Amino acid sequence: MVDFALPGPMYTWEKVAWVPGAEKALQTISAQYRCCLATNAGASTTPEVLLALKRVGADKYFSEIFLAKEIGYEKPDKRFFTTIISRLNLPPSSIVMIGDNYQKDCEGAKKAGLKTIFFNARLESGNFPMADAVFSNFDKLIRIIEEL
Repeated sequence: MVDFALPGPMYTWEKVAWVPGAEKALQTISAQYRCCLATNAGASTTPEVLLALKRVGADKYFSEIFLAKEIGYEKPDKRFFTTIISRLNLPPSSIVMIGDNYQKDCEGAKKAGLKTIFFNARLESGNFPMADAVFSNFDKLIRIIEEL
């Protein structure tokens, strides 16, 4: 979802919206893979995150929601990711973290042994060695996941 950086929990915001192309990608990906949401969002509880997702119909794509304030650690802390790995009961190498913050999402996840995909929405320049793949358009995400 688009982060409009408004105050308070997202479910109370005047407007919420999909990132362009994200809904189509999630429809395809969630039909083949288990999708979870892992966030540092500090203004919301899990039920409130669900309410925000429901506003655009995104709730149906996620089987679990992991909040930093409930886990006790924030991204990029390796313990945030190892807690999720433990709760999912999966080998780290079978989990792919897709995130729009290179440091918080990719560096932390990679240190915990996850595969990482950086959604470079802001078209940042530079190298991203902790990302297994980088994309800026959701139309490319499905192919990237299939290639990992």
